[in-house]
Amino acid sequence: MESSKSLLDNGALILMAIITLGLAPYVPEPHIWGKVKWLLGGGEGMSSADYFDAIMHGTPWILGIIYLIRRFRK
Repeated sequence: MESSKSLLDNGALILMAIITLGLAPYVPEPHIWGKVKWLLGGGEGMSSADYFDAIMHGTPWILGIIYLIRRFRK
């Protein structure tokens, strides 16, 4: 029988997602960092595309946090 891993149990895949999608583009600063600063500044002038972009770049980080919590609770 094959053991199937869920996405939240695959640490290597989550790490690759953080490195690629979570930090892209790398120059001049990671995109998610700019979005977080924009949101913490009140989100003035953000469109729905900007919110979607923040979700797309933030999802790998959220999955990484969930993965770490699940690992340390075992």
